[in-house]
Amino acid sequence: MSNPAFSDIGACVFDAYGTLFDVHSAAGHEAAALGEKGKALSASWRQKQLEYTWLRSLMGRHADFWQVTGDALDYAMALHGVADPALRERLMQLYRRLDAYPDVRPSLERLRAGGLKTAILSNGEPSMLQDAVAHAGIADLLDDVQSIESVGIFKPDMRVYQLSVDRLGLAAGRICFVSTNAWDASGAGYFGFRVAWMNRFGMPDERLGNSPAAVIEGLDELPGLLGL
Repeated sequence: MSNPAFSDIGACVFDAYGTLFDVHSAAGHEAAALGEKGKALSASWRQKQLEYTWLRSLMGRHADFWQVTGDALDYAMALHGVADPALRERLMQLYRRLDAYPDVRPSLERLRAGGLKTAILSNGEPSMLQDAVAHAGIADLLDDVQSIESVGIFKPDMRVYQLSVDRLGLAAGRICFVSTNAWDASGAGYFGFRVAWMNRFGMPDERLGNSPAAVIEGLDELPGLLGL
């Protein structure tokens, strides 16, 4: 069902990691090697990865997402007592070709058929994003892939969201922003995007002083939200 808050949308901009791409698929592909530590290690890896983006932004000590991802993996492996350099290298390479969620391609096809522009806006380093998009086979369904490396600071800094306005040539209010990360959805909402928080995992909303314009459970709900 369409939502009036999304009545004049010209483009949909998506977060990448956790939204289009399953960040836990790397560890999933190494389940045999990781054994019973796999799920906990993957959760620690993701949490520390996010923490390092926030901390580096606050400290003014930027490093690209590839380094941050490696640093976070090193922390997670140490935390869970996994010492295996060859496994570390395999996990890092798997992170460059994460599995896309099944609803990604069909939803992007519907959005494009409805005449909307589509783009990624991600913390990811450009070559990481290029590899992930290629592996998912969705390059033909994206008008732009935007990396925070263009501005040198991670989300949710407002300069990151401005990148989509500048690159797409649309006012913030005509951009629908979609993220599974509620903190990212909150930042995008403060910037002025029309935000659809995709709550894939049934999480509570963040307590950050604002709420998304809509909440969806999967990307397959997005075209209907936009009246397509």
